[in-house]
Amino acid sequence: MGSIEQEKEYLYWLCRSLPAFAVTIRQIQETYGSFQQAYYIEGMELLRRGIIKNRKTAEIFEQAKHSLEAAREEYSGLDRQGIRFVTPLDPEYPERLRHIYDYPMGLWIKGSLPPAEKPTVAVIGARSCTVYGEQAAGIMGRELAAAGVAVISGLALGVDGAGHRGALSGGGETWGVLGCGVNICYPKQNYPLFREMEKQGGLISEYPPGEPPRPQNFPVRNRIISGLADAVLVIEANEKSGSLITAQLGLEQGKEIFALPGRVTDSASRGCNQLIQAGAALLTGPGDVLEFLGILHEKKLILREKSVKGLAKNEKMVYSCLDSAPKHVEEIAVLSGMCVGECMSALLDLELGGLVVKTAGQYYARRVRCD
Repeated sequence: MGSIEQEKEYLYWLCRSLPAFAVTIRQIQETYGSFQQAYYIEGMELLRRGIIKNRKTAEIFEQAKHSLEAAREEYSGLDRQGIRFVTPLDPEYPERLRHIYDYPMGLWIKGSLPPAEKPTVAVIGARSCTVYGEQAAGIMGRELAAAGVAVISGLALGVDGAGHRGALSGGGETWGVLGCGVNICYPKQNYPLFREMEKQGGLISEYPPGEPPRPQNFPVRNRIISGLADAVLVIEANEKSGSLITAQLGLEQGKEIFALPGRVTDSASRGCNQLIQAGAALLTGPGDVLEFLGILHEKKLILREKSVKGLAKNEKMVYSCLDSAPKHVEEIAVLSGMCVGECMSALLDLELGGLVVKTAGQYYARRVRCD
């Protein structure tokens, strides 16, 4: 077995024992010359040298020495699970990540990694997003992927999932950075998406297989999402949210931040509006991002006004009562002065015409156009 492969075995053990302690693991190698040598160092010595910061971590490190053989067995069996372990020792390790201070020392991968030569954009935002946010994320993912851009996100509910689905519908590739092991789908509702992304992109985690989705894992993984991206798109975000943490990490990494504006009365848009106020680029459509990436983008002519003018009287009346915030059919009927049956018929025609989207239950909203 070659020395690099031996080093990878010991690095696997370290990453398995101290998940997300990237800087600590790197400092061990820099201080002692190899990852293998780390096995023979006492945890208390690492504590005295300041490499490990507290006694509890030193004790965890000592206990982990009993699991070296188990880690070796797991490492050798990764292929059977369709998982690869990629480290800074490997030529395929993402070059974009090498430029961040606390770059991960090990990544578990299902599928592939984003190609180095391909422009990459992160599409992030609120889990509890609005219809407006979900549609915008889907449009961004679809149009950017169709233009050859890799789409990165966190596979969460809401904006993340919409961005991933948009990229797949655009015939492109998309990658999810997880806060758990790559053999675990979280949330479970995204399982079909999880399986599709294995084939059309990939799943990436700094956490070992079997690691559950602990709350503290998600803020840590955000630096990888922004680190892999050339630009970060914040679709919707509350004033205090993980998306703003990712945006801040992106700024520190020198990434371009785009924010989708929203109504000042919408709590889901407050974070984005604040980012724009603080100097983030205004996101008005995929063309803004493609222009930043230097990709030629032919703006599509939206014949929306013409479409609306061609509507029947009832459809026009119903359409005029709608905006991006979903309304229940009974509220729409009251606003339009029509009976519920007539209103439903008009809404169906509008939905078939691509002007209206039906959300949960009997709620309807105008379809967002960001082309």
